[in-house]
Formats: sequence, structure tokens, C-alpha cells
Amino acid sequence: MADLLDQGAAFLDAQRHTHMSRAVVYQRGAEAKEVQATIGKTEFEQADEAGLIHRTESRDFLIRTADLDLGTGPMLPRAGDRVRETVGGVGAQVFVYEVNAPGGQPPFRFSDPYRRLLRIHTKHIGTETT
Repeated sequence: MADLLDQGAAFLDAQRHTHMSRAVVYQRGAEAKEVQATIGKTEFEQADEAGLIHRTESRDFLIRTADLDLGTGPMLPRAGDRVRETVGGVGAQVFVYEVNAPGGQPPFRFSDPYRRLLRIHTKHIGTETT
């Protein structure tokens, strides 16, 4: 019997990918590839030694697991990889994000039970003008 939840998740992923994503460049070292990503965010809370709670917000990029392939087969994100997001036309800005998560958290998680979609946590490290 067909797994209706799997089929429904695949349908919703296709709709998200078609209607809610934009092109970004995923980069590891000198290797880079343009992929479609949906923009999201995650809020992290971490207590310091004094018991103070620090809140950090991550800009997340939701990318299909199968799309994250720099030529050697699908791979998982690593801390230090970069995501470059271009905003605007002539004189556009390129926002550069580093894959990273605070407090020893993993830099990504699967965003669905079928591991089709990665939620990659990043922090803004620079802006360039084209």
C-alpha cells in the first residue's frame, strides 16, 4: 500500500520548491553550485555561566537534500560552508552567510521526516556589491 503521508509530503515539497524558493549559491571551498532555497529563520537560546539567556537568530536556507551536490554526489552541510544570496538587479548586493549554529548545535537538521529537505543554519558574515 502506498504511504499517503510520504506522497503528501512530496507534493507539498514540490509546491514549496516551485512557489517559495529563490536561487542562491552554495559554496564549499572553491566548489560552488546554484540551488533553489526557501528562506527561514531559527531562534536559539543559550544560557551563559551566569545564567543569563542569550538569544540568537539564524537565517536558514531550506534546500533539497538531493540538490546539495557539488559534483561528487549529495553531501551534508558543514560548518564553514557559505551561502551567497543576491538581492536586487543592477548594483545588486550579495549577502554572504556562513553555515554555523551557536552553542554546539548542529549546523543543519532535516526539515521533514523523509529527509528530503535540509534546514541549514547560517549567520551573516559580509555584504558585497556587484
